[in-house]
Amino acid sequence: QVQLVESGGGSVQAGGSLRLSCTYSGYTSGSRCMGWFRQAPGKEREGVAIITSNGGTTIYADSVKGRFTISRDNAKNMVYLQMNSMKPEDTAMYYCAAGYSAYAYSLRTADFDYWGQGTQITVSS
Repeated sequence: QVQLVESGGGSVQAGGSLRLSCTYSGYTSGSRCMGWFRQAPGKEREGVAIITSNGGTTIYADSVKGRFTISRDNAKNMVYLQMNSMKPEDTAMYYCAAGYSAYAYSLRTADFDYWGQGTQITVSS
């Protein structure tokens, strides 16, 4: 059974930093691309960042480029999202997701089939 569990959410002031962690289990470590997505109230879920299975390629949404960094540690079955220079518009529920395969070429939610329960991020101005 595949499971993904996020941690590290919370509240922060604009300009601050947070790091999200996601631990996954139930499939071979390093076999799937991983991603972070977010959903604000009244909006569709959107891709934030993805990383291929070996960590060699990352893709970011334009809105977070230069501020967020995705990384993974396959030995620990962990994926991280370092968020710096945060803005009020980053406020959302953040989800960790596992892709269908080792690679992904876009931030489409349709390319990911397993999802965590989400962790709330609130950025105040």
